Amino acid sequence: MKKTVLLSMLIVTSILNAQERPKLVVGIVVDQMKMEYLYRFSDDFSANGFKRIIDNGYSFENMHFNYMPTYTGPGHSSIYTGTTPSIHGIVGNDWFNRSTGKEMYCTDDASVHTIGDGKPDEGEMSPKNLQTTTITDELRMQTNFKGKVLGISLKDRGAILPAGHFANWAFWYSNTGAFISSSFYGEKLPEWVTKFNNEKHYMPYINKGWDLFKPISTYDKSLQDNNPYEGKLYGSSAPVFPYNLKEMYEKNGASIIRSTPFGNDLLAEFAMQTINNEELGKDNITDFLTLSFSSTDYVGHLTGPRSVETQDTYLRLDKTIADFLTYLDKTVGKDNYLIFLTADHAGAENVNYLKDNKYDVNSVEPKEIKKGLTQFSQDTFGENLVLNYSNFNLYLNKEIIKNKGLDLFKVKQSFKEYLMTQNQVKRVYTEEEILASTGNDFFLDIISKGYDPNQNGDLVVLDKPGFIEYKGTGTSHGTPYSYDTHVPALFYGWHVKHGESHDRKVITQIIPTIAQMIKIPFPNGTEAKVMTEVFK
Repeated sequence: MKKTVLLSMLIVTSILNAQERPKLVVGIVVDQMKMEYLYRFSDDFSANGFKRIIDNGYSFENMHFNYMPTYTGPGHSSIYTGTTPSIHGIVGNDWFNRSTGKEMYCTDDASVHTIGDGKPDEGEMSPKNLQTTTITDELRMQTNFKGKVLGISLKDRGAILPAGHFANWAFWYSNTGAFISSSFYGEKLPEWVTKFNNEKHYMPYINKGWDLFKPISTYDKSLQDNNPYEGKLYGSSAPVFPYNLKEMYEKNGASIIRSTPFGNDLLAEFAMQTINNEELGKDNITDFLTLSFSSTDYVGHLTGPRSVETQDTYLRLDKTIADFLTYLDKTVGKDNYLIFLTADHAGAENVNYLKDNKYDVNSVEPKEIKKGLTQFSQDTFGENLVLNYSNFNLYLNKEIIKNKGLDLFKVKQSFKEYLMTQNQVKRVYTEEEILASTGNDFFLDIISKGYDPNQNGDLVVLDKPGFIEYKGTGTSHGTPYSYDTHVPALFYGWHVKHGESHDRKVITQIIPTIAQMIKIPFPNGTEAKVMTEVFK
């Protein structure tokens, strides 16, 4: 009798322990997704994709990035570390390195090499430039490295940075059409990845081409198919459907799938193969898959937020997510996985579209800004003191300034005064002003959270709302304004009840919340501010 009772207690204890954490956590980042898309396209979404997550999960409707610049590398890093670039060190997708005098990329690592069928430089990547731990790192350590972590994306940075320092693997898409990795993770691709690559899963999408997913009447939330605010896809004569992807592939290769919604479909296929072959969510030790959909960003940059192409991409992504959720139900179990879905940044309206509707804004390309700065420097100081202008940062040549006996503070002030005369500029902050930020200036506080004195410039420029440092078609992002910061934040699955919040939240709260839900330590750089609504 005692043995029977003891056995029953052990079984109950085992069940309770299994419920302490989900079997699988899936972090989904949709590159350049504005919260507004969930509203604008809602009527045309199915019941099984985004709506399933919203109707059965918890939605934070007022989620914002709390730093500048709002780019992909910093975005993924800030989501998964629960802190900002001032702490985790990923201050851009790339940025100027004073020590080398060259641009450096956020995941550059010359000590490693490409694994798989990719070009040599495509795999010289690792998370070594990320200065803090991620939630995926903390999960690995908390499970004594038994819980698996894999990161996948079309973009290298979208795979590497979320997966952290201790990941089993990160895989990203090569221009060759293969998913590749780096020797940071291993010396040979898993056999299943090689098999997937050899099957060329991208070709059926290319052969079929890109036509509208739904009847043309569905796309009344967008501008007309051919409008002056769109760029052209790989040399197409006009930005109109249908697109002959086979012709584009013959001229440009497998990379073209990135700029179509089928890049997302291909990634979802690869994600399901990853879960199956790596046996994620198969036991009671929590695994973590980071999944970043990049095609939304490529399409958004090219065609802008009001294009039929962008709407079509999101309608197709809705189906892709629906199919992925169904797959998780069958393989991991409906109550055994936890999902969060967000974006690495949002995106601006096209400036010419705004101008044509009587909003007096403009686009200015960074190279033109640098050209003006160089001319000002030569006219004022008789020499070019500009090392670099990028990511809204101005880097000055301190060596020349010192050798000429110039006062660095006065030089900075001169450049600040010049920049303030430019039509697109709202404010300019010096390094000293940024580091002395008290939080009383909203935009200065946001800039300070994106600023690392060892990697950023001597001055940082804040453009006026609506202005964009980009070309005239499509769109971009990077500013601290709501059109670049306001993104979805959806929680779904294991232990998540339905609800929504309209209080302002910031992106660095997502991961501390997940850490508390699954009972693991916080990443080491986070302020550990938790969104308690999920627990109520």
